Parts: sequence; structure tokens; C-alpha cells
Amino acid sequence: MVDYRIDRHSGVATYVQIVQQTKQALRLGLLRPGDRLPTAREVVEATAINPNTVLKAYRELEREGLVEARRGLGTFVRRSLGATPADDSPLRAGLGAWAAEAREAGLDREDVAALFAAVLDEVFPAPDSPPGYADHSKQPSNPSSPSNPSGKPALQGGDPS
Repeated sequence: MVDYRIDRHSGVATYVQIVQQTKQALRLGLLRPGDRLPTAREVVEATAINPNTVLKAYRELEREGLVEARRGLGTFVRRSLGATPADDSPLRAGLGAWAAEAREAGLDREDVAALFAAVLDEVFPAPDSPPGYADHSKQPSNPSSPSNPSGKPALQGGDPS
């Protein structure tokens, strides 16, 4: 079962947070086909959000073919996402070591996320980007950076899912 954590200060709509967290659980193998999602009532009790918000998120997941509602039974996972390495894989261990090294170097969570997103954009460019192109509009801008000659801060945004 997944426990949703709502960040009311993130600027991300609550239903989108539920969708994103469900997708992350599917990618990490925390949710598998056949698993039941928490009921709207359970999510409301745990997060103090409106039940319609939970239902909106579940409808979005259903529209994407990830879950299915079964009348009187609940909402169940239809399919998983990706092939994320297991907890004991060398890739996960390496990433954990890298994250610990970043923390020791004085980076906070947001710094690490921005750095990881930048590298991710370079290694996995958007499908509509030309080869070798990295979309740096989703990472914090360094006004003194040669890639930002105007010195104006770049707009922040993007969907991490």
C-alpha cells in the first residue's frame, strides 16, 4: 500500500501529487498489478484533503490505463511502469553512494534534485529535442554562467513524472 504525502507549499496541485506519487510507487515496484490503492476515505483520513481530489487523481490514473475502479471493491493497479532496479541492485547502491557524497559536499535535497535533473536531461533528452540537446530551462540558472549570458534567472517548471 502507498502512503501519500501532500506538500501544501509545493505549488503542485494536490491531485497531481497523488498521481505522481502513485506513478513513482509503480516505477519502484511498491505497487504491482492487482494491488489495491487506498480508498478515498483512507487517503482523506491520512492527509486531510477533499475526497473529490482523491477521486480526481484516481480518475486520471484510470484514464492513463494504470488503475481500474471496481464497483464496491476499490481501485486496483492494472499495470506497472518502467523497470526500476531492485533495492539491492548495483545501480541503486551507486546512486545511494552518490547521494551521500552530495550531502557530504554540502548540497541539500533541492540542489541534488536540480543537479540530477540536469544530468538526466543530458542523458535522456526529451523526444522532440535534437540529438545532443539538453533542455536546461528546468534547472536553476546561474546568472554568471556562460550558458546564460543575459544574467536573468531562468523560469522554473517541469513535471518530474
